[in-house]
Amino acid sequence: MRDIIIIGSGPAGLTAAIYAARAELKPLLIASSVEVGGELVNTTEVENFPGFPEGVMGPDLMTKIQAQAERFGTEVVYDDVVSLDLEGPVKRVTLGGGEVHEARAVIFATGSAYRKLGLPEEEVLSGHGLSWCATCDGFFFRQKTIAVVGGGDSAMEEATFLTRFADKVHVIHRRDELKASKIMQQRAFDNPKIEFVWNAEIAAIHGTSQVSGVTLRDTVTGEERGLDLDGVFVAIGNDPRTHLVHGKLDLTAEGTIAVEGRSSKTSVPGVFAAGDVIDPHYRQAVTAAASGTVAALDAEAYLADLDDASTAAQPALATVSD
Repeated sequence: MRDIIIIGSGPAGLTAAIYAARAELKPLLIASSVEVGGELVNTTEVENFPGFPEGVMGPDLMTKIQAQAERFGTEVVYDDVVSLDLEGPVKRVTLGGGEVHEARAVIFATGSAYRKLGLPEEEVLSGHGLSWCATCDGFFFRQKTIAVVGGGDSAMEEATFLTRFADKVHVIHRRDELKASKIMQQRAFDNPKIEFVWNAEIAAIHGTSQVSGVTLRDTVTGEERGLDLDGVFVAIGNDPRTHLVHGKLDLTAEGTIAVEGRSSKTSVPGVFAAGDVIDPHYRQAVTAAASGTVAALDAEAYLADLDDASTAAQPALATVSD
């Protein structure tokens, strides 16, 4: 039986692994069979992660962080978790290949998935003018014409933020009114760089190596028209990857895993959560990494308390047996 199992190979999971390994807890990290490295492996240049003044490619960054975790003794398994048994002092993690791993503590860092438009071009143009993160990629669209898809607070926040860089920001929304809060709506309405495209959805994204435009479909009449663009930002929400813990851990109203205050402690002792799976707002690589640090330190303290309790109980047991 292991001390700790970490589920997830994004910035949160790998940072937790670095800290746990340096604490000589010999963590096992379940990295997934296909989505290794989290959302950052789908991005191109990352310029806002500390320590890389010239920027770094997303896949390269995650490779470096994983190498750091492995350097200190983290064991990485490339498989998918299919079920969890989190009750009791021994946690059991079952993998797709049939293996069952046991540990005294588990860190759940499975991240979240951006909702997509469901278009085939998304797979080709992701990171090439198509993005799901204005904070990450807005800088690359200086003096460009771009679009934000969505009508909620996140879309208004992204659109407003992007006007710092772009000359024109089209907000494409499939209805004729926004879901965003009044203050966020007004902020967008008052921005001269933002233009709203009502009752419209993207039917196709154009471009080979870079986004060059979209085809818009009118959601009322069905008519289609083209719109030239240098970039598209999709802001229709994201879903935390919590399907494995439904009915096992308490969740928040936003669907993320509930934790105690600023800690990583979940509703089940010995189970900790970190990264986007507990964060409905910031969703940045650096905040996920910081959250992974918290989870590792919380797990280390939990295991130390278990060891102290076990040590304290041993003399009493010996006296009884005598």
